[in-house]
Amino acid sequence: MIEKCITEIAKRECSRAMRFTEGKDVSLPKGEADRGRLLYLHIPFCESLCPYCSFNRVVFDKDLCRKYHEALRKEIQLYKNNGYDFTGIYVGGGTPTIMMDELEKTLLMAAGCFSIREISVETNPNHLTKEYVAILKRIGVNRLSVGVQSFDDELLKAMGRYGKYGSGDEIAARLAEMSGMFDTLNADMIFNFPTQTEKTLSRDLDILIDTGVDQVTYYPLMVSESTRKTVEKTLGVVDYRKEKIYYRLISRKLSLCYNASSAWCFSRKGTMVDEYIVDYEEYAGLGSGSIGYMDGRCYANTFDIARYIELLDRGHLPLMASRDFTPLQQAHYDFLMKLFGLKLDISFIKKKYGDWGIGYFLDGITAFTLAGGLRYNRGTFYLTERGRYYWVIMMREFFIAVNNFRDFCLGRQ
Repeated sequence: MIEKCITEIAKRECSRAMRFTEGKDVSLPKGEADRGRLLYLHIPFCESLCPYCSFNRVVFDKDLCRKYHEALRKEIQLYKNNGYDFTGIYVGGGTPTIMMDELEKTLLMAAGCFSIREISVETNPNHLTKEYVAILKRIGVNRLSVGVQSFDDELLKAMGRYGKYGSGDEIAARLAEMSGMFDTLNADMIFNFPTQTEKTLSRDLDILIDTGVDQVTYYPLMVSESTRKTVEKTLGVVDYRKEKIYYRLISRKLSLCYNASSAWCFSRKGTMVDEYIVDYEEYAGLGSGSIGYMDGRCYANTFDIARYIELLDRGHLPLMASRDFTPLQQAHYDFLMKLFGLKLDISFIKKKYGDWGIGYFLDGITAFTLAGGLRYNRGTFYLTERGRYYWVIMMREFFIAVNNFRDFCLGRQ
């Protein structure tokens, strides 16, 4: 009953938060060099499209990809010219490593423009080659996140990934070969596929642990409205009643070798986690369809790749829509994100919102404490084991709302 209530409330509130305003007045907040922000770069190209994915992505076109990277570098320069600085880079997609020579140019330029201390890049198993790894290390990539999803061959076939990336055993072997190559090697996994069973999930976990990866990010399957029919046709109907059982299995088995670093990220050591929204309070979103959050303003770039390139060729930022959050809405966002990272410090609340800022958080803290999701110790609220699953539910609904917003934007093109 509690999980159902959390799902419905999170669905309603996250959907409400993702209502943006379009118009010519869309602008960026002030560029301040000492804010410790993250630079998110989106590369929307993939060799083929997975049925469950709602990110802004298109099938790879070599000429278009080159033009896109040229435009992305122009966007980076505009942020530099406007006084921004960043300490970290996260490159997502799509498949960022789909054109390595262009990725190298883009990342080297960004590293030359800003005070970059860490770089995280997403990739797919077929790009785990000596040639690609050499380039990534030369660029200065600290963390490589590999989209694995599952080692189960039948699931990989249903997702259309078996032919592209090989069998589960082949993918596991590639991961094992990458051990020690980067500060952090992360495996992106998904649980609660319709045909998944406890037995197949448990086997995935055993294989994963054997690979020796430094970090595991285990997302629940998140289906937007636009992908629901495709998912049901290729994978089956999602049953959220199994989600809690699977999450407990994941937590139990991974806790033998890993420590939880967010509600669904598990690390062997203290490293940059997969969710940059945990490590960084503010981030700029660059690239077509990127979403950024700075100074209480959430904004989105145009999802139309041709329009994105055109605007940057003319020297304009490719902004499409934005939403200014009130202090209360900002507090709700911080409540969600900080506890997703497992703890919320009273000192953080006072520093950002003042001595009486705790009032913004009181309803949420009270409700989740009574539900057994939070415990308090010496100035900090921590997620309990039960609370970690509550936050999986909330973040699942948050990302589904973001995916539905992407659907809306793509439909307006």
